[in-house]
Amino acid sequence: MSSKSRTIAALLALSTCLATPAFASDAESCKTVRFADVGWTDIQVTTGATSVVLEALGYSPQVSTLSVPVTYASMKNKDIDAFLGNWMPSMTADVKAYFDEKSVEQLAVNLEGAGYGLVVPQYVADAGVKSLTDIGAHKDKFNGKIYGIEAGNDGNRIISEMIAKPENKLEGFELVESSEAGMLTEAEKAMKDNQWIVFLGWTPHPIMGEMKIHYLDGMGDSGFGSATVYTNVRAGYTADCPNAGKLLSNLKFTLEMEGAMMDPVLKDGADPKEVAKTWLKAHPDAVKPWLDGVTTFDGGDAAAAVDAALKG
Repeated sequence: MSSKSRTIAALLALSTCLATPAFASDAESCKTVRFADVGWTDIQVTTGATSVVLEALGYSPQVSTLSVPVTYASMKNKDIDAFLGNWMPSMTADVKAYFDEKSVEQLAVNLEGAGYGLVVPQYVADAGVKSLTDIGAHKDKFNGKIYGIEAGNDGNRIISEMIAKPENKLEGFELVESSEAGMLTEAEKAMKDNQWIVFLGWTPHPIMGEMKIHYLDGMGDSGFGSATVYTNVRAGYTADCPNAGKLLSNLKFTLEMEGAMMDPVLKDGADPKEVAKTWLKAHPDAVKPWLDGVTTFDGGDAAAAVDAALKG
């Protein structure tokens, strides 16, 4: 082949390469990203926001509603890929065995500045109930009940452990397990009538943020108090699916962002994913850091794909 022919052949090969899209390193099996959603509104909206972005990138997110114990067992069995709601330190007892055996990985912090613990209405705190050990002296006023959320929740487990410890003076108290919405209904009803109630509270939460409540002191090393929320993935996920894994590791939310998205879900029964999409459309810059080092599933421009999806 002449020098001229070799040059033409090289140019044709180069043009063919440039015309062919570069493919991301994720296998076809990574296209479906399987999330666990434990029914908490904050995790519903963060999972919804992540799903909106993944769909724009060409993935097919799949969300299953599971309890906390089933979520971690499912990640261990590789039936679930990711969970955005590892609240720490309150969930330490729930996740330690999985982290120790390395069947689940704590990927990255996705929210800082959160809070978690037992709360009472401010008028109850003003009457002298400001610490955990103050509750027992007013058993009759509290009807011997502490309100939690769904069965299997880490907060319920902590409350049960508190009731069982003699030093907390909670003998005869009952943990009332319910849904988040059911617990809030009980709290709102009690506060409307100036009744005494103690229940599980957390931040971010728009409804609790509007309530005049007091977080009780004296939580010790129970896991209640300041909280950090992590993204967890099944063992090996980021190696198996590095592009989707990179997106998940980049996820960062704020208290303000989550509160804004949770508000219409809690107050109006809006769909979490649709609320998340509306919020992202109004705040497109929030997504940009999530896309650092990320491509579409077929290797294209992630930022352009997400921008087009949010404008569509």
